[in-house]
Amino acid sequence: MAKLTKEEELARQASMHENENRIKDMGFKFIAGVDEAGRGPLAGAVYAAAVILPEDAELDGINDSKKLSAKKRDELYDLITEKAISYAVFAVDEKRIDKINILNATFEAMNGAVNSLSVKPDYVLIDGNKIRGMEIPHETIVKGDAKSISIAAASILAKVSRDRYITEMAAKYPQYGFEKHKGYGTAAHYEALKKYGLSPIHRCTFLKKLLEDQI
Repeated sequence: MAKLTKEEELARQASMHENENRIKDMGFKFIAGVDEAGRGPLAGAVYAAAVILPEDAELDGINDSKKLSAKKRDELYDLITEKAISYAVFAVDEKRIDKINILNATFEAMNGAVNSLSVKPDYVLIDGNKIRGMEIPHETIVKGDAKSISIAAASILAKVSRDRYITEMAAKYPQYGFEKHKGYGTAAHYEALKKYGLSPIHRCTFLKKLLEDQI
């Protein structure tokens, strides 16, 4: 994909304020963006973040966290946490995921992040196409992390927080190579699982076939 010109990048970033401006025009003041990280991996917690930004927030280069380098995400993480009116990160661990399934765990993490904000939002913008349990006025936005500055900020906090957590788990369980694949189902990860079995942080419900094959 061709790199945007300076003018195109400024226009892209301006467009990321459109949803927040639309909601503010409806009379809402504190708008929280919400996103998750870690739905797909075979191991570890799913993370969600909620962020309320000031109206004039400028976050140079902000975008969907998946489109940014790890270095840029770390830089923006510091900038977001410095500038945000309020932010919170909430994790739901693998045992809870196995108990209630990953979709419900993701909803729980998102609600947990919103409920952990020190400033209560009066409207919530959520990445994706559905949410359950959100009692505050809200809407979902498909690919919202590329369309809303608040959701993009939340996606970065969730992604960086989960990456830092899985890096700690890599040191604790070095045989699985979590630092390389972040818990996703790569060939190397499956080879390690066949050799060493499941660690305490693996999601058993994601690995039913592997467990059945080992019986």
